[in-house]
Amino acid sequence: MKKRIVVSFSGGKDSVLALHRLQTSGEWEIDSLLTTLTEDYDRTTMHGVRYELLELQAKSLGIPLRKVWIPRDCPNEVYQQRMKKAVDEILDEGIEFMMFGDIFLEDVKAYREKMLQGTGLTPIFPVWGEDSSTIVTEFLKKGFKTVVCCSDISKIDSSFTGRVMDEQFIKDYPADYDVCGENGEFHTFVFDGPNFSFPVAYELGENRMAKDMFTNEDRFYYVDLLPAVYEDSTP
Repeated sequence: MKKRIVVSFSGGKDSVLALHRLQTSGEWEIDSLLTTLTEDYDRTTMHGVRYELLELQAKSLGIPLRKVWIPRDCPNEVYQQRMKKAVDEILDEGIEFMMFGDIFLEDVKAYREKMLQGTGLTPIFPVWGEDSSTIVTEFLKKGFKTVVCCSDISKIDSSFTGRVMDEQFIKDYPADYDVCGENGEFHTFVFDGPNFSFPVAYELGENRMAKDMFTNEDRFYYVDLLPAVYEDSTP
């Protein structure tokens, strides 16, 4: 009997690849995609992707969304309250596992484990501890396609924002930084892959710069991904 699991889902490449591994293992029943969204912007909290694109992504994957809405500049206590409510609902449905796509940040993994400790939910990390280059190679070989929606210009050039990750992207990427962006170098939106029933059509919109909340310096360079409909896309 397959074990039911909720996937902590950013819409980016690591969570999508980790999801795909669960789907192809034969061991898991994917219940839903748990995503945090910001109320005032109607966007994913971490990656700033529009809610409409997230919905299309989930529709193509054939997996329902579990949405946790938080306010802009959300205090940690409010975040904890709303996540607890989501966890309680998951447990009430008899689900015992939650997946995360983290690779090597020990403090982030420890935070996930502490958050779920004592709840009855067991965290699962399908890509944990693997080499970033190996992960990217697997991601591309399996046919996944992803676009950079945000870059940290204190680490990599802003020109990476809006680019699709491919072999040329990897060649151009600075060797001193993690090619998976695990240290926050960049964030992505996956728009196609072997577990997608249709590619999520998008267009590049306006760029904007966001400040570092601690230094108040320009640091995060975003592109607004806009939903689009092409002949090969299912709206």
